[in-house]
This record gives sequence, structure tokens and C-alpha cells, in this order.
Amino acid sequence: MVSGSLMRMMPPCWRPSVEGEDSSRGDDANGRVDGLLWYKDLGDHVTGEFSMAVIQANNLLEDHSQLESGPLSLYESGPHGTFVGIYDGHGGPATARFINEHLFGYIKSMLFFLHYAEFGNFELRTRISELYVPEVCAVVLSLTTSLQSSLEFQKSSHPYVFLSLFCSLKSFLGSYYGAEFTTENGGMSADVINKAFLATEEDFLALVRKQWLNDPHMASVGSCCLVGIVCSGMLYIANAGDSRVVLGRLDNTYKEVKAVPLSSEHNASVESVREELRSLHPNDPQIVVLKHTVWRVKGIIQISRSIGDAYLKSAEFNRDPLLPKFRVPEPFDKPILSAEPETLVQKLDPEDQFLIFASDGLWEHLSSQEAVDIVNTCPRNVRFLLVILFLSN
Repeated sequence: MVSGSLMRMMPPCWRPSVEGEDSSRGDDANGRVDGLLWYKDLGDHVTGEFSMAVIQANNLLEDHSQLESGPLSLYESGPHGTFVGIYDGHGGPATARFINEHLFGYIKSMLFFLHYAEFGNFELRTRISELYVPEVCAVVLSLTTSLQSSLEFQKSSHPYVFLSLFCSLKSFLGSYYGAEFTTENGGMSADVINKAFLATEEDFLALVRKQWLNDPHMASVGSCCLVGIVCSGMLYIANAGDSRVVLGRLDNTYKEVKAVPLSSEHNASVESVREELRSLHPNDPQIVVLKHTVWRVKGIIQISRSIGDAYLKSAEFNRDPLLPKFRVPEPFDKPILSAEPETLVQKLDPEDQFLIFASDGLWEHLSSQEAVDIVNTCPRNVRFLLVILFLSN
């Protein structure tokens, strides 16, 4: 049955590590199912409350959404906050699922090493925030378990072993750059999030490469990726694709809650996106094509940024056995689509009431202000494909 299928899909999407969750909420503790709709009316996160919903539009649910609240690092005393992810998949669920399983972990791993590099008080602490993340994550995944289990022992009894571990990591990674690590927000920064996006992209492309002969369709699967993090009174937004996050801010003059869009859609229907693509590919007159009244990148896809879509990232996948409809006729020597997110960092003000994160499926039917009006009017009973984060003052 559809509802049973949806329930099987939802556990990996709904994985909040919310401190202080009220177990008395009964059936709503893990959300509710109503036909093709899964929703959770109200839950707690570190700095307020949230509402969350997923509407299944296709027979196969290609999208994932994620809310994590609590430690943002593998180190418990590291920064605490709330992470929201909207992963709008296309071509299949594989990329959205992969992002859901890896992106947040990469951010936690980066902050973990940033923390201990600062603790170790040696040269790596001023270098690690600029390390090439895929290699960092590979080392993190192999060393984190043993490091955490023996960390206190190493610090108290064998400081040189602890130092040696990080020096070995530094040696393994080779060249690096000298950005200063700031402890103000526990190391959280737009740069950390950006590199986590790129690490997720690199690892997914590696998976596509590994499965190329057995499952070439993986090269045509991708996902938009919208992330928001609330940490230490700061808001971090990163977006690749055409999902959108909107802030509901109280206008004290008119006593109204106004919509403040915090992200830009990377969709070829937007003129500035077409101009960006043309400037990045000046020798390709077919980089954007108007096809059946819709602007598309290479006449195939509407978005200009994504994770996955390997066939538009590397020419090695633009061949047999990939289906001809996904192949680009002209050879290319650099990625057509980008996985690098557009980022925003800003301080949260007392007038900031809530955040709405949603895929394009919502914004095709509602304007930013209409969505804000609905949430502001009936915040306890919302039914959309989105995550709403209520901010506590």
C-alpha cells in the first residue's frame, strides 16, 4: 500500500536528535501519515519548535528531508544548534538518499577536527578549515571511532600520540591553505558547509563511477540541496538548486510579519541564471535552450546547480551505456552544472519569527508572502512539503 511504502521511506528522512522531546505527544512523536502525506505538526528543537511535512507527488518518493537538533559536532561539548536539509531529488531517489546519509555527518566531522586542532594548539589549527574535504572525511570516517574511544586516555597520558595523529593527518592531506580558524561559533562557517557540499558531491560521483557498468542510470540521478543551520544566534544558509528558504520577520512599524527570501533559485527560467551559465560557458551557444517554452540547461534540465547529475559534471559519463536521451552531443571539458552552493550568513534578530524551508513544489503554488501569512495565521496546523522552524527569542 502507498501509506506503508511512505512509512518505510520516512524513517531515514525523519531523524531528529532533539533534546527534551516530549514523549507525551503520542502518535505525533514520529509523525503521522494521511494517504500520500506524512507530517509532524509540532516538535522541539534547540532554540524553538518546528513543523515538518512531506507530500509524495510520484509513485516513487525521490525526495528526502532532514532535521537534526543538538550537537553539530562529533564532540558533545562542541557547538549545538539545529540543522535542516531539503533534498529534492530527480531521476530517482539515490542522490537525495545519499545526501541525507552523508552531508550532516561531513559537517559534524569537520567541526570535530576543527575543535581538536584548536585543542592541540599546533600549526594544523590554522590550516584545517581549508583542507580538501573529501580526504578529510575519508580520514574522519576511519579514525573517528577509535579516536573518540581513546581520546581522553591519549590527552591525559599520551599527548605525543594525540599530536602524532593530527600530524599524520596533515601529512596525508598534503598541500593546504592558511585560513584562520575561529572559535566564535564553534568553528561553524559558510566555508565548512560549502566543503561538506563538495565532499558529498565527490563521494557520490565516486559511487557512480564504481557502479557505472552495472547501473549507468546512477549517472542521471541528482538532487537539489538546501541546508539551513541555526547556531549561536547565527543563521547559515546554503543552497544548490531551486528550493527556497524564507524568513518570517516582524515589522514593528506595521505589526505585520513580512516575508524575507534568503536564497536564490538556480533555475534556467531565471534570467540571471542564464546569464551566469553563458558567462561560464562562452563558447557554447547551446548552454541554455528554450525548449517547449521552458528554458533548460543543454535542453535537458532546468536547474544549474545540484549534487549528482554526473552526466553533466564529467564527460566520462557522457557515453554508452548511458541512455541516449541523457547524452550531450557536444564534448565538454568542464562541469556543465555546479555543486557549489550559494551561501548566506546572518545574525538572527528578535524580530525573526520563523523560517520556511521548501522545495519548488510549494513555491510553484504559493508566493513567499502567502506562505508566511499561512504559517503566521495557523502555525499549529500546517500541511505542506516543507520544514518550518519557529525561532525562540
